[in-house]
Amino acid sequence: VHNNKKCYCCSFEDYKLTTEWLLNQTSHRPKIAVICGSGLGLLAAAATDKQTFHYQDIPNFPVSTVAGHEGCLVFGTIGGKSCVFMQGHFHLYEGYSLCQVTFPVRVFRMMGVDTLVVTNASGGICPDFKVGDIMIIKDHINLPGFAGQHPLCGPNDERFGIRFPCMSDAYCKELRRLALDISVELGCEGFVREGVYCMVSGPNFETIAEARMLMVLGSDSVGMSTVPEVTVAKHCGLRVFGLSLITNKVSLDYSREEKVNHEEVLQISKMRAEVLQKVVTTLICRCSQDQSINTH
Repeated sequence: VHNNKKCYCCSFEDYKLTTEWLLNQTSHRPKIAVICGSGLGLLAAAATDKQTFHYQDIPNFPVSTVAGHEGCLVFGTIGGKSCVFMQGHFHLYEGYSLCQVTFPVRVFRMMGVDTLVVTNASGGICPDFKVGDIMIIKDHINLPGFAGQHPLCGPNDERFGIRFPCMSDAYCKELRRLALDISVELGCEGFVREGVYCMVSGPNFETIAEARMLMVLGSDSVGMSTVPEVTVAKHCGLRVFGLSLITNKVSLDYSREEKVNHEEVLQISKMRAEVLQKVVTTLICRCSQDQSINTH
């Protein structure tokens, strides 16, 4: 059952009520928020002094309905830095409006978060990518947005951001560079890439013709999430870092027999979760030390 039955705009009062409820329930004052994609909830495991809330217990919060998404908000500390982890995010294909999909991002902003780390599972389109590769997202293509399914449609609330935000620098260059350095230090640079993530609405996996079109458009991987949250985060002034785990190869050839399924996606996520956790944890520790990183 969806907690929030409003189909369109969540009001400023809704965000405020949820923010105040969370601030009253926890002494944590997070500066970094991490959204954990399919099968990647383990990212929260490295945190200490944890406090967990189920989505259904948080006022106005939607609930996760997809396997691999635990549906918990976890507050904790990593490297002396207060963080909040979303174990599972929300999708258009679950029937949520984009206002609901992105609701937590504005709540995090109102709580004092300044950095958003997004993770997801995606299908590899780039021929050089292999299953199990970790892609640092350098840019994205918002296909639902082209069709008018955009989280910033409707009245603009100036308390969050300007009417026409720039998205050419959506993913923080300094954090991307830092993540590449960290991957070398951890010895996993052999399967860490940079690329362009394309969002489709799902829930079906792509046809071969669609996948070929996405490759022509310049997509390196494709998934069903993340872009709305990044767009809203950028709109309200957060710096953003994104990681996409390549959990399957998208079929570009009619002669290929293998078919992708969600269980395989979760299995690959499990296999790489530990490495992803190390990269994200080290990044959090480093960016807490490096105050010279710009806020945009």
